[in-house]
Amino acid sequence: MGDIKESASAVGRRAENDPWFERGIRFGFVVYGIVYLVVAWLALQLALGDQSGSASSTGALHKLAKSSFGAILIWLIAFGMLFLVLWRLLDAVLGHQEETEDKKRLRKRFVSAAKAVLYGAIALSAFKIALGSGSSSKKSGTDDTTATIMGWPGGQLIVGLIGLAIIAYGANQVRVAWTEKFRKHLDAEGNSGEASRAYIAFGKAGYMAKGIAFAVIGGLFCYAAVTHDAKKSGGLDVALHKVLQQPFGPFLLGLIAVGIACYGLFCFARARHLSR
Repeated sequence: MGDIKESASAVGRRAENDPWFERGIRFGFVVYGIVYLVVAWLALQLALGDQSGSASSTGALHKLAKSSFGAILIWLIAFGMLFLVLWRLLDAVLGHQEETEDKKRLRKRFVSAAKAVLYGAIALSAFKIALGSGSSSKKSGTDDTTATIMGWPGGQLIVGLIGLAIIAYGANQVRVAWTEKFRKHLDAEGNSGEASRAYIAFGKAGYMAKGIAFAVIGGLFCYAAVTHDAKKSGGLDVALHKVLQQPFGPFLLGLIAVGIACYGLFCFARARHLSR
């Protein structure tokens, strides 16, 4: 059993250090950035009163699928995101060996696994759309999933805990923006020179906007748990609609849209100056 584990680890390390695999990761961040830029555009359109699109990653994919060369673009996004999934899965299983404390290593591996799930959701949606099985409906299946979980024993508590976890993730994104911890994702060249100022500005605005959006999503899950109403939950599109309903909603949503666009641009910077 030990020999099998060592062999698997060796294969994983070779794959992770392969230059073509790194190119795939860089390409993955390029397509990830494209998705976020389209989400930002849809969010801005929503702020301006156009509610015809869904301001979410799935909505962005449907928007791209309708463009010129849309079918090819969706396939490229699907495979690009798949590289990010594989990278994070390798990180979750074999990564973070530099950590001497088991708890820190396990925590970082858990974060890598969670990112693999997030990237995987986009990759799956892209593959479904590319194969023609993706729904073009504006509504996501978030409320259906929440209703299913609520039907489980202790489901209401589980939904509440999911909401708190999402809020914690959003708060951490704000912390990353404030402390500029995102700079560790860029190599030395990306952290120096004139261009680095733009990268840092994109990172601060992008991570802040992501944090706020996820905090609202988490709040929706918590509200659904308290009211025992699955329809109160929702994904990014529902969260942005909630922002729109607040005082000065269009202005606030416009700022978030700009922030989301900045995150997309930071993904481009990360693709160019990848630091793993």
